[in-house]
Amino acid sequence: MKIPILDLKLQYQQLKSEIDGAIALVLESTQFVLGPEVQKLEQEIASFLGVSHAIGVNSGTDALIIALKALNIGDGDEVITTPFSFYATAESISLVGAKPIFAQIEEDSFNINPLSIKEKITPKTKAIMPVHLYGQPAKMAQIKEIAQEYGLKIIEDCAQAFGAKYYGDCLGCEQKCSDNQRNSMDGKYVGGIGDVGAFSFYPTKNLGAYGDGGMITTNDDKVAELARMLRVHGAKKNYHNEMLGYNSRLDSIQATILRVKLRYIEKWNQARQNIARQYNQLLGNNDFIIVPQFSDGHVFHQYTIRVKNGKRDELKDYLADKGIGSMIYYPIPQDQLPVYEGQYIPHPLTTQLASEVLSLPIYPELPQGDIEAVADAIIQWTKNISD
Repeated sequence: MKIPILDLKLQYQQLKSEIDGAIALVLESTQFVLGPEVQKLEQEIASFLGVSHAIGVNSGTDALIIALKALNIGDGDEVITTPFSFYATAESISLVGAKPIFAQIEEDSFNINPLSIKEKITPKTKAIMPVHLYGQPAKMAQIKEIAQEYGLKIIEDCAQAFGAKYYGDCLGCEQKCSDNQRNSMDGKYVGGIGDVGAFSFYPTKNLGAYGDGGMITTNDDKVAELARMLRVHGAKKNYHNEMLGYNSRLDSIQATILRVKLRYIEKWNQARQNIARQYNQLLGNNDFIIVPQFSDGHVFHQYTIRVKNGKRDELKDYLADKGIGSMIYYPIPQDQLPVYEGQYIPHPLTTQLASEVLSLPIYPELPQGDIEAVADAIIQWTKNISD
């Protein structure tokens, strides 16, 4: 038995004629950087997400950096974010000269805890950067109320959450927000709720290119104008540079691939939800496993369980012996990485979750038999350690 955590070949085989044809047209055009295909993708994503502007860049990391710069966040500023994410989240803040301030997270969702955000606000705080981790939207109604109260900007890190929708059921949050705030956001796609959204099109994402790529989304005309300038060396027109910028242009070949895939994203996200629902049903009554929270807007970029009693690595090795792939996202909280050594006090809950999380195979084409085989292997493992 061999079950990878992700198999991109199946998706390509299903779309081969469409993707190959789209790439061939770009090759014929010889317009390889930005150009018509990028413009069309930007328009289509803006329409899909319900935002005024979408700006293609060359990675999700650059999307975060340029978003921060376009909001005039830099030296001496503080940005509150989560310690439980890929390093690009904190790295982008540090790279613009600001300081990441790490709030606590929620045990059930793995996302930033809105109550903890308030505790971290200082006169230097300029923005909040929530991460919609594993495809689960953060509690944006509460976060937005805090931002409005304190005059803060919101940069949504949507790297793992293309197509995820926010629903204002609060999922047990202790902080109350107004009905109007929740209702105005109910059913909105992430990336269109805060001031700016930042997406990654890394190949493993729900909407993935065949190389690096990213997108900035916003409803703010001025932010969009600055982002477009920043991605091309700070210029509105060639050889007329007005500010220090970046070389962060989306390739036309990646854009045309993404345009093909965008047609299928809702179908794929629904398939991910169906797989997650099956896993939850198969693994839900297990003394050693905590299954992830399920909500209608969660698009399950990762299906991540928690393994109790310090047994996570043992289960990972057991699955590997059975030919089943799994991954740990993330084994070290951002604030405890070597780059920030000694700067931050560890969060006990984040440390605990980092030692418990294990992501199982999930992708839209995952065969039914493989879902059952993964669950059966985990159930058998729990029986073995119980005997």
